[in-house]
Amino acid sequence: MPDTTVHDPADALVLREDRSGVAHVMLNRADQFNALSMAMIEQLADVLTSIAGTPSIRVVVIGARGKAFCPGHDLKEMQAQRTQAFVEALFRQCSDMMLSLVRMPQPVIARVHGLATAAGCQLVAACDLAVASSQARFATSGIDYGLFCATPAVPLSRTLGRKHALEMLLTGEFIDAQTALRWGLVNKVVAPADLDSAVDALCATLLAKPPLALASGKRFFYRQSSMDMAEAYKEAAELLTRQVLSAEAEEGLQAFCDKRPPRWA
Repeated sequence: MPDTTVHDPADALVLREDRSGVAHVMLNRADQFNALSMAMIEQLADVLTSIAGTPSIRVVVIGARGKAFCPGHDLKEMQAQRTQAFVEALFRQCSDMMLSLVRMPQPVIARVHGLATAAGCQLVAACDLAVASSQARFATSGIDYGLFCATPAVPLSRTLGRKHALEMLLTGEFIDAQTALRWGLVNKVVAPADLDSAVDALCATLLAKPPLALASGKRFFYRQSSMDMAEAYKEAAELLTRQVLSAEAEEGLQAFCDKRPPRWA
């Protein structure tokens, strides 16, 4: 049986279960379709911080309970607290939480089974990888409520091509899972019944890779995206030099020479 650890306070808005090196994080506000309230954002940020500091966790999966993945921010809460102090704090905390997905060393997979709109679509785009049910739908629909989805635009513009990102942001119209796949928002689309097995298979692939190389590679990938090409190549060469001389690469190269699977620490 795989090792399993459950971190589930009775009133948790975000659930966490660790299974064999994978942290499964679930949004747990199903009655509100997992709308991102301030409290949920704070809890999700705390969970991600804890996972990032846990070396035994090699992969993170973010999913949700109920019918929807996430419709974005809790608009009722936002309307009830339309003060500059609250709104500024809300978007600052949400942006910090989204950035933590990029900054944590583990690869993060979005498991999308239903609606993902506005900041929910942003959450999918902010994850490193995404697997979606064929029934999933995506939109940045803030424009329909007098709001350009500016914070979702940050990861969308870095994940999709410019015209596809702008089509979503300017029209607010839904795209289906197959369109999201073609546009690069998700990596794979499967039948609803196959969603968990597809996520598990991707986790298994990542678990078989060297953990330090994954972590340093993820960090470099996001850093180089804001560099000019010459600077990016310089950093890439420096990273590969460090990796070639590392104990992890020594094992990987020796395993290749020995024609055996590598044994990662």
